[in-house]
Parts: sequence; structure tokens; C-alpha cells
Amino acid sequence: MSVQERKQRERADRERLIVATARELAEQQGWDAVTTRRLAERIEYSQPVLYSHFRGKREIIGAVALQGATEMAAAMRAATAAADGPRERVYALARAYLDFAARNPAVYDALFQLDGGLAYAREDTPEPLKDAFAALLETLAGVAGEGVGPGLFTEVFWASLHGVATLTRSGRLPPEDTESRVELLVDRLAVV
Repeated sequence: MSVQERKQRERADRERLIVATARELAEQQGWDAVTTRRLAERIEYSQPVLYSHFRGKREIIGAVALQGATEMAAAMRAATAAADGPRERVYALARAYLDFAARNPAVYDALFQLDGGLAYAREDTPEPLKDAFAALLETLAGVAGEGVGPGLFTEVFWASLHGVATLTRSGRLPPEDTESRVELLVDRLAVV
């Protein structure tokens, strides 16, 4: 391995460590606890080393969001692949989405609540975000109903899931009714 390859590998390892540490700290204490000073202390590198990877917290949030989008897409695809029939796939998709949001609240916030400097629903949207939407669309396109654009239907279904996830987490919806909400979404919105 050349010196340049080793340096590139070490840089990539440091970047992964920064993102993993930021994510862990955010999940434990919230995003307000994530500061470059605290991250530098935790990973045992100086703040200038952090700034050589990310210009600040906003870019770190964006990196966590991209990682989260990849994980969410994989979780949704795994759930739908294990389900038989259109209704079961839509239900599995909805459950996987809500489960991901509940298990990873800081990552979910990085994806959908905080400014990570990422473009959404545009030509320059990063691939992991496009792929997460594609993971929804792959299942939902087939149940949009006649005369309804699959992309539009996917946006409305996703917005509904986001509302359930966000309102449940904030205590505005009782968590014990989540399954009923998912069944209602699947049975009333999807044409299965």
C-alpha cells in the first residue's frame, strides 16, 4: 500500500469516526450536545482535524443524514422483500419506516428536521436521499390507484408516515394506537 493510499484510508477512517461519534452523542443527548469541541474530545483529535473533514456541525448533520438515508432504504427494502402480496408489502414498508424513526430519533431529525445543507427533491439531491425515496416508490407505485401519479402518491403516503412518526414521538399521538394508524393508512390510501 502506498503512502497516499494509507493516508486516504486513515482520512476515511477519521471521517467515519467523526460521523459515528456525532450520531452516538446526538442519540444519547440530543443534537444540542453535538459540538465540534465535544466531538474533538471524544475522538481524541484536535478541532482543526475535525474542520479538515467538515466545515462545521451543519455538514456533520448532513453526513449523518446521508448515512441514515442509506440505512432506512435498506430497512424498508428488507421488510418489503420478506412480505407476500401488495397489502403486506405496504404494511411492512410503513412499519419499517416508523420503526427506523423510533429507533433512531437523532438520525431521523438529521434527515427531516435539521439543516444538514442537503438538497431535497431537486436535481442535485444526493444519491442516498434519492435512493431512500426510491425505496418508498418501489412499493407504493403499484398501489397508487388509477389516475394517480406514483410519485405524488408516494409523497402523500410518506408525509403521512412522517406525521405519524413525528407526532407520536412528540407525545401528541398516543403510541398504543400506532398499529391502527398504519392499518388505516394502508387500507384507505393504498389500492391493494
